[in-house]
Amino acid sequence: MAAAAHLWLARTDGLDEARLAHYGRWLGPGERERTFVREARRRQFIAARALLRIGVAALLDVPAEAVELGGAPGRAPWLVTPGVPLPGLSVSHSGHWVACALSTGTALGVDIEMKEASRDIDALAAHAFDGATCARLAALPAAERLDAFYRTWSRQEARIKLGVEAAECIEVAHPELSVVVCTAAKLAVPLGVEVVCL
Repeated sequence: MAAAAHLWLARTDGLDEARLAHYGRWLGPGERERTFVREARRRQFIAARALLRIGVAALLDVPAEAVELGGAPGRAPWLVTPGVPLPGLSVSHSGHWVACALSTGTALGVDIEMKEASRDIDALAAHAFDGATCARLAALPAAERLDAFYRTWSRQEARIKLGVEAAECIEVAHPELSVVVCTAAKLAVPLGVEVVCL
């Protein structure tokens, strides 16, 4: 089967309490037991799990509220119901955005990062990247460094989430975010991208 993948993005800052409670009812017992230190992180979690169910529903033509996900702290979620193979399932969140990427044909990893100019990207780069990558970033003109840093960061995180050698990494243009999807198999068709209103 030719590999295809789809990415869904959604903002969480417009999600009111009634809608958040509606999505909270979609969560399974294990998901409901999760505890969070910060309220913003709880909202992010519920929104990401809702978006993941919306994506699975669209991909597999099932009702979103019927999708059951497994999960454990520190692990990526996995599809329980419907019981079909879904090798590609990845979620990410940053700021007021959540994302999920799905594929029935290939493993994948997604990462999104808010492009925050206020962060000390030199210190972050020194902590996260090897010397050659840091030198390449430092050599760029100041106007290009922020975008290049976040692209590099997102690519690295998406590769880690993929967990195997990437056949390709796809950068998705976005005004606020750095968005990268890495896949284990080359896609036969362009990555589908949809922005969803939660």
